[in-house]
Amino acid sequence: MDTPTAPQRWAFLAVISAGLFLIGVDNSILYTALPVLREDLQMTELQGLWIINAYPLLMAGLLLGTGTLGDRIGHRLMFLIGLCIFGLASLSAAFAPGAWALVAARSFLGIGAATMMPATLALIRITFEDERERNMAIGIWGSVAVVGSAAGPVIGGVLLEFFWWGSVFLINVPVALAALILTVAVAPANMPNPDSRWDLLSSIYALITLAALVVGIKEVVSPQRQMWLLASALIVFLSGAVLFRLRQQRLTQPLIDFDLFRNRIFSGGVIAAGMSMFVMAGVEMTTTQRFQLSIGFTPLEAGLLMVCLAGAAIPTSIIGGAFLHRWGFLPLICGGFLAAAAGIAVSIWGATHDNGLPAFAVGLALIGAGGGAIMSVASTAIIGSAPIRRAGMASSIEEVSYEFGTLCSVSLLGSLFPVFYAIHAPEQVSGSFSAGVHHPEFGDAARVALDSAYINVLTIACVTALLAAGVTAWLFRGNPGRATYQDKERVLP
Repeated sequence: MDTPTAPQRWAFLAVISAGLFLIGVDNSILYTALPVLREDLQMTELQGLWIINAYPLLMAGLLLGTGTLGDRIGHRLMFLIGLCIFGLASLSAAFAPGAWALVAARSFLGIGAATMMPATLALIRITFEDERERNMAIGIWGSVAVVGSAAGPVIGGVLLEFFWWGSVFLINVPVALAALILTVAVAPANMPNPDSRWDLLSSIYALITLAALVVGIKEVVSPQRQMWLLASALIVFLSGAVLFRLRQQRLTQPLIDFDLFRNRIFSGGVIAAGMSMFVMAGVEMTTTQRFQLSIGFTPLEAGLLMVCLAGAAIPTSIIGGAFLHRWGFLPLICGGFLAAAAGIAVSIWGATHDNGLPAFAVGLALIGAGGGAIMSVASTAIIGSAPIRRAGMASSIEEVSYEFGTLCSVSLLGSLFPVFYAIHAPEQVSGSFSAGVHHPEFGDAARVALDSAYINVLTIACVTALLAAGVTAWLFRGNPGRATYQDKERVLP
């Protein structure tokens, strides 16, 4: 195949970015819509969490397998298939008749995203052969992923201001259709590798393991926990993890080559990706709800607040990719987590003081700037530490890291938010956010309780960011400026 010209490479990156933007947006677009969905679909808190969780759960469970499948049938074809599934699932979600139907549609959205997401990064790895140009492309890729996730609440708020809740899914359809047509027009030829093997059973084990983890997290933090369900989830989780590990050892072409994790740059990238999404998803999800329910913001106003986060993420993500070779990983990743922790601290101050909204906005900008710097170079650390023959595998692991972080954040912080609210709220209004803040007698007390619960969640996110800064500082000690894969040592000196 002829090497694509520079205009072709960057045009194709724009097409890939459109698909990636859809994936990122759907991770967070429902954060502003949750209060509306609770009312229109009469959904419970449990249904709300599963509507949010179904998408990252299916993505994280299937990403490893779809990356390897892309190695086998070609990443261009996988990207096209994923766009088709994503568009059709978006139609189903837009017109879902009830809460559980929406959970099912969100699950298919996760399948579509899992199909095309590894292809985006693998195609960049294949298309951009020059290391510095590839770092810039991955930096742009990372900024699109960050902005997509951060822009979800903004787009959701704008759409809910003028249309019904189904519009937050319907908007995906024309974008997916345009990306489909442009991919056929400008993408490089498909490059399948029939010698690569795809193992469906491994994907099933991974999905079962993650589903059990989500159920276990929900039961651990629930005041009404059912011990039999918690014990069952723990057994299924451990059994699934063991079966997955044993399966990989028996396969000649496993979904995960665990030797990759012996490279501390690779491991550092994985940890940075997961923990950055844990922090950012938790902040976004709870902030949009708090400002709507407690402060009285409209979905649009709550979404626009996230512009501070999204706007700050764009330049740091691009700059990180462009100057990694000069600055190294340590200041960008460890420094990014420190900036995020400082931003959360400023946001807490702003949320607890009168006229603190400007300070709160500054805090969100710091969180976004730190997250943007982390994500662009975390992806570079992962992809650059793997051999090109493992491009699909490395892409899958990279994306699983982000989705796993989102999944854990929604499961843990999303479950703790109502638990903290119930602890602080009067007994008469401790059952539901919406019912509590609209109660004629105890509404003010419910809003105070919700604000207290929100601060509790932000505190956990801040501590997580500080821990991540310490772990990544150790893993990126010596401040390497590039990620390399050593076939013999597999470990950076």
